[in-house]
Amino acid sequence: MEPYYKYSAYLRDRYGEKTYKLPVNLPLTCPNRDGQLGTEGCFYCGEQAAGFESEPDESVREQLLELREYIGDRYKVDKFIAYFQNFTNTYLPLNNLKSYVREALTVDDIVEVILSTRPDCVNYEYLQEIKNLVQTVKPEINLTLELGLQTINYRTLQNVNRGHSLAQFIDAVLTARTSDFGIGAHLILNLPGDEMIDVKENARVLSALRVDNVKLHALYLREGTELARQFKAGELEMISLEEYIDRVITFLRYLDPRIAVQRLIGRAPEEGSVFVNWDMSWWKIHDMIIEEMNEREVEQGDFFDYLQGPALNKFQG
Repeated sequence: MEPYYKYSAYLRDRYGEKTYKLPVNLPLTCPNRDGQLGTEGCFYCGEQAAGFESEPDESVREQLLELREYIGDRYKVDKFIAYFQNFTNTYLPLNNLKSYVREALTVDDIVEVILSTRPDCVNYEYLQEIKNLVQTVKPEINLTLELGLQTINYRTLQNVNRGHSLAQFIDAVLTARTSDFGIGAHLILNLPGDEMIDVKENARVLSALRVDNVKLHALYLREGTELARQFKAGELEMISLEEYIDRVITFLRYLDPRIAVQRLIGRAPEEGSVFVNWDMSWWKIHDMIIEEMNEREVEQGDFFDYLQGPALNKFQG
C-alpha cells in the first residue's frame, strides 16, 4: 500500500475506473512575460513552460484524439481528462478559451476539463462563463483549476519574480470554489530561500483551504533563465537530493490525507537545462521517497492535527 493518497487512486474513487489526463497545449503566454506584469517571466521558467512534451501546432481536438487513441490502447482506459497545461490558460481572451474548451467537449469519453493558470488570472465572471458553457454543452463534465502557487513564502515568490502573492492564491481558491471548480495546486519544494518551515506551512495552508490535489516539483534550471545564470556563476546552491526527499516526506506528513498527490517530483527536459533532478531519473527519486517513508513507517497525514481549534481539545472528554 502506498504511504500517500495517489492521484490515480483519487481519480478511480471519483470516476469508478482508471482515468488518464490528456495534455493539451495552446498558443499563449502569460502576463509575467508579455509586459502586463513583467517581461522576464519567473526566474526559473523556460520558453516552453510546462508544455515541453508536445507542440501546440495541432487543434485541441486533434491533440486529444491522438493522445486518447495512444493512451487508451496502451493502458486500456475509457475515461479521460482534457488538461490544458501550458502557460496561463485563463489569460486568454474569454471567447478564445471558450472556443478551445468547447472543442474539447466534442471528444468522446472526456469526463473533466482542467485549466492550468496563475492565481492572478482568475476572477468570478470569467469562471462563471466557462462553467455556463460546460453546463450547456455537457453538464456532466467536471471543471478543475490547477493553480501555480510554488510556495507560500511571499518573499520567495518575490525573489524568483513570480509576480503574484500568497493572498492572490487564496483569493483564487475561494473564487474557484464559488464557481464549483475543483482545485489543484503546484508547489516547488526547493526554491532558493525556502526552508523546512516553509515546507510545513505549504502543507498547512493547502490543507486549510481544502484543495483537492497537489503536484510537487523539484526546481530545474533551464538555460537562459536568471536562476540558471546564478547557478553557473556560483551564486545559487541547490539543496541535496537527501534534503529534497526529507522535504517531500515532511510535506506529506503535514498534508490532509484526503488531498490527492499527483506527483512527488516532476519530469524535466535534460536538453537545454543546467540542472535537472540531481542527474537522476524522476521515477528513481520517487521510489527512493517511498522506500524512505516505508523504512521510517510514516505516511501522509501523520501530523495533520492543527486545524479546527486543536487547543480546545483539552475541553473535550
